[in-house]
Amino acid sequence: MNARATGAGLLTTAALVLLGALPADAAEALPPAPTPEQAASAPGTLDTLSRFFARDGAVARSAAAPRVEGGSVPVRILSPDFVAGKAGAPVARVEFRASRAVSSDGQKASLWTVKQAGGWQVVNIATGDDEIRYTEQGGRVLPGGLVFREPQIDAWYVQKGAKVLPLDEDAIRAVGRNGTSLTAYRERVVRAYGDKLPGSAYAKKGVAGGYGPQAGVPAPAPAPRPAAAAHAEPAVTVASATAGVGAALALVLMSAAAVRRRRGAKEG
Repeated sequence: MNARATGAGLLTTAALVLLGALPADAAEALPPAPTPEQAASAPGTLDTLSRFFARDGAVARSAAAPRVEGGSVPVRILSPDFVAGKAGAPVARVEFRASRAVSSDGQKASLWTVKQAGGWQVVNIATGDDEIRYTEQGGRVLPGGLVFREPQIDAWYVQKGAKVLPLDEDAIRAVGRNGTSLTAYRERVVRAYGDKLPGSAYAKKGVAGGYGPQAGVPAPAPAPRPAAAAHAEPAVTVASATAGVGAALALVLMSAAAVRRRRGAKEG
């Protein structure tokens, strides 16, 4: 399965979902660790990565030799509080941390980790390394900026002060090659998602994020989270991660058409 999933069903306590490769209870062998990096490079995680990289026969499991490169990065998603115009709300908030994994044949994957009572735990493995790659790119384009993703259109941006710049083609289509102001960006997302916030009639219909009742994936109610400074990095927990995804679902940010799709044009 060549897709990247961010549905609420993935970020569940002690549940590792391998995008069609392994059963959801595979995380039982992946105990929490003191840091995201230790969780990502643990022997059990590397073994699971070997199976992940071998899932389509691209490489033998015994020859996958997965390795984790560099440290983890915070992954930020467009904040419903920002869309709602909440005073002091940053444009995006940290939902999890991601680490880049690479196989012997060059395949890449992103390991998502969240913090729970016992420490940091891997909760998802996604094809490709978007999270790390765009974080690195954003640092070059706008040093010190905040890199974030608008999931419904699979767009990546970097924001600093009043400036919002695009990092991929989807973002360019949304705000132009030269970017836009933070005020103008807010106006755009309010138009797109303002009537689909948590608690809205749209969300109450159970179709938020492209998931209707027939899909059996209800959007969980978001837990209250205080507004944070633009570069604050609150501890990400399983509860907050699922709550964040639920809020994004209610924002129709996680539509079926935008489930972390992987396109060749985005690999450059």
